[in-house]
Amino acid sequence: MIMAENTILEDLETGTIDRQCLYFKAKVLENHKADGTDDTIKNAIDGETSIVFSDKSTSYLNIADYVDIHITEKSSERTTKETLKWVHIAIGNAKRDLQKFHKINEYLQLYLNEFIYKLNRRYFGDKIFDRLVIASITATGN
Repeated sequence: MIMAENTILEDLETGTIDRQCLYFKAKVLENHKADGTDDTIKNAIDGETSIVFSDKSTSYLNIADYVDIHITEKSSERTTKETLKWVHIAIGNAKRDLQKFHKINEYLQLYLNEFIYKLNRRYFGDKIFDRLVIASITATGN
């Protein structure tokens, strides 16, 4: 399961709407049943107002119980290019990145964790060292 946090940006002059993607999360699920996706969604949401866009998979039936708004759309070319654009981009990039490894099934979650870690830090640039120092000082050791 790949999740992407989006911020909707609207150009006031032209009225065009674009989505900027901030952070991603990835979780290897045992199966496609609703119980696994429900737990993953509950752990991923930080308690703030949440609007979730998903495809019409039967795995996402209970999401409306955990979020403010759940919008489902049938998978199509439009949803791939607009609504779920960043999820599909992340999936494609992860597939391409993980192709270089062999027999990764046993450690797939660890490989995904590394991929997402790098992806979420793509805009840190010069701030990466400062963030590392702050993280090491505030780490609880758990």
